[in-house]
Amino acid sequence: MILGSAGAGKTQLARSIAGRAGLPVVHLDLLFWRPGWIPAPRGEAYRRLAAAIERPQWILDGNFLPENGAQDPRFGRADTVIFLDVSRTRCLWRVVSRLLRDRGRARADLPEGCSEGFDFPLLRWIWSYPAVDRPRVLELLEGLDERTTVHHLRSRSDVDGLLSAIDAAPE
Repeated sequence: MILGSAGAGKTQLARSIAGRAGLPVVHLDLLFWRPGWIPAPRGEAYRRLAAAIERPQWILDGNFLPENGAQDPRFGRADTVIFLDVSRTRCLWRVVSRLLRDRGRARADLPEGCSEGFDFPLLRWIWSYPAVDRPRVLELLEGLDERTTVHHLRSRSDVDGLLSAIDAAPE
């Protein structure tokens, strides 16, 4: 399970791990959004999420934190949680770079009709992530039991180290 702000590198890391480990990636944006960035009904999105995590193995790419203390089934099923805790400026840079790189192209991790964009709500989310979502993520991670491996990655070298460890792990 990979968590972090928009632009933190969740999708890129999910794809890198999937390529190394042969695991399927579940992009939460595909479950929680409909074309035109219309939110999917919460009940429907969570049913689709529950079906996805019933599979024996997966990588979840996406943040979508539970509402005010609600239980999140992902945490009970995940054996590993990766938190990409990178700076706002790095996240903003990546979002703008991605916008320019993918201009006019569909992305496999987004629903059809949801083109890459940059608007005030996205800017506000990225900018407020350290004060609003980061503490919630840290609290959720603190509450995980010892069976769950947590990787709190803060830099590119941290990510590279994790990928190197995956490469070096016995099959």
